Amino acid sequence: MSRIAARFEELRRARRKALIPYITAGDPSPQVTVPLLHALVEAGADIVELGVPFSDPMADGPVIQRSGERALKHGVGLADVLRMAGEFRTRDSATPVVLMGYANPIEAMGSARFLQRASAAGIDGIIVVDYPPEECAEFAPAAKAQDIDPIFLLAPTSTAKRIQDVARCGSGYLYYVSLRGVTGAGHLDFSEVSKKIPQIRAATHLPIGVGFGIRDAESARRVAETADAVVIGSRLIQAIEAAPAEALERAKNFLQPIRQALDASVSR
Repeated sequence: MSRIAARFEELRRARRKALIPYITAGDPSPQVTVPLLHALVEAGADIVELGVPFSDPMADGPVIQRSGERALKHGVGLADVLRMAGEFRTRDSATPVVLMGYANPIEAMGSARFLQRASAAGIDGIIVVDYPPEECAEFAPAAKAQDIDPIFLLAPTSTAKRIQDVARCGSGYLYYVSLRGVTGAGHLDFSEVSKKIPQIRAATHLPIGVGFGIRDAESARRVAETADAVVIGSRLIQAIEAAPAEALERAKNFLQPIRQALDASVSR
């Protein structure tokens, strides 16, 4: 059983929902990334998503774009991100790490070489924003062969066929993008989320994570009423960028109330 599957099984037995924070590797500095990952786990993260900085992040809003720009100014590339993940793994052998990014850096490294290096670094899952399931006939099986879960995105506009395609190709969990737009944009329509999740569940046994637009403990709690996991990135990065020198403390202070809200909703 993969680390991701094991973590979701552990959470299911405890009747808890997964909290999955996202940060960009190299932001606010390369030296802070690994300590920041550990701080997120200490604050209650069940899985961590580590963003690979990219010069043209088409799915990301201004907050995550800025974090990527800061990381790129530090010279952080895909090889550095894998090194950071490997360093994190030396102290934490249990928390699943999911890379999230775009196809170009992977293809520049070579997908086979990337997957080998990612596996060696202890990566558990990979979300490639611009790899739809139709273009993953080779990549998804190759990732699984390295014990890396290929995780795909679904949107409010996803058709029944797209949901079935993603459910067939993906593993680990499915990522439902709850907004029509980029990360951090707009406000969640909770009724739409609650209607879409059952449609996705009908096509898969995989856990379903919901991200894009979750801003605080209350929105996380409401999403967790129907989802298995809550993914939060833009608001976390905003909290960090407001005072980079206090990144670890601010990340913990932001995440802990969300963890508490998720756990309190289960105990009701």
